[in-house]
Amino acid sequence: MMPKLRNWIASPNGVRKIMNVYGPYAGAGVKVTHIADDYSSASVEMNLRWYNTNYVGTHFGGSLYSMVDPIYMLLLMNSLGNDYIVWDKSACIDFIRPGKGRVTAHFELTKERLEEIRTATAGGEKMLPQWDVNIVDEKGELVAQVNKVLYVRKKR
Repeated sequence: MMPKLRNWIASPNGVRKIMNVYGPYAGAGVKVTHIADDYSSASVEMNLRWYNTNYVGTHFGGSLYSMVDPIYMLLLMNSLGNDYIVWDKSACIDFIRPGKGRVTAHFELTKERLEEIRTATAGGEKMLPQWDVNIVDEKGELVAQVNKVLYVRKKR
C-alpha cells in the first residue's frame, strides 16, 4: 500500500471516515462525528430512522449499544500503540428512557488514565479498565448508560 494512503487510513480523520462506511455503523445509522487528532476523545451520533427503530418506534437497543461498542478500544489502541494488546472484554447497558430523534455519545481518554494503564501493565500484567458512557438525546437527557470493560496488556 502506498505510504500516503496508509498514513491517511491510520489518521483520526481516515479512521472516522472508514467507521462511517463500516457495515455495522452504516447499517444502524451511526455516524462518528469527531475523533481528536491525538485519539483522546471521540463523539458519535445516531438519528432515528425506519431501519433502526424497535417495535414501538424508538431507538432499537442493539443500535444504541453499537454506537459505543468499538470506540474506547479504538481510542486506546491508537493511543497506546503496537506494544499493547487491547480487546473489548465486556459491557453492560442500562436503558433509562426511550430514545427518540438524534442521540449522541462522547468519549474521553485522559492523559492520567493512559498513564494509569501504562503503569499497571508495565510488567506485562493485564488490566481491565472500565468506562461509563452516557447516550443522551437532543435535550441532553440520559437515554442509556453503558459500562465498558476492556482488556489491556503490554506485549511480552
